Amino acid sequence: MSIHYSRRRVLLHWLSAIIILWALASGFYVAFNPVSASTEQWVGSLNVSLTTLFIPFFVWRTWLFVCELEPRGTVLSLNKRLALAVHALIYLVIGVVLVTGVLMMKSAISVFGLVRFPQPLADPLLIELANTVHALSCMVLSLLVALHLCAVLWHEFSGRRVVRRMTFAKRAGAMGRSAQG
Repeated sequence: MSIHYSRRRVLLHWLSAIIILWALASGFYVAFNPVSASTEQWVGSLNVSLTTLFIPFFVWRTWLFVCELEPRGTVLSLNKRLALAVHALIYLVIGVVLVTGVLMMKSAISVFGLVRFPQPLADPLLIELANTVHALSCMVLSLLVALHLCAVLWHEFSGRRVVRRMTFAKRAGAMGRSAQG
């Protein structure tokens, strides 16, 4: 039997995917390409605002992930254990990216100019350490995202329709049941 994801899990997945892919792609673009100072400022400001707003959604998504784990003592196949381990690693690395992203701020954190949070660290050495860990964790996250996408393609081409399950489309057997999310 295949897993049917609730509407909230599907929504949180795609919200996460959009924000993470945008932040990674735009962040790497700005870091490794010559761009104007105004472009760098705009991308940085947008990414800080988006990812700051994303933090509570990520916490919610992580909570759902942990709550929906198989009960202790459940015997899982090697493939399911591997998938669970990789997903847990993805969550861990996203958490590191978000935390270090906050800690590396050299000034107050502005969310679209509407809300400001104080700069969490004042020590330049700690800020630089957070910046270094952030950059490295973004690289690791990029590799994990690529691995995740390869796994999705492998499942799709193997006949396991994971993309369809991660959409809002209802399965035929789920039509009569009450909504999960």
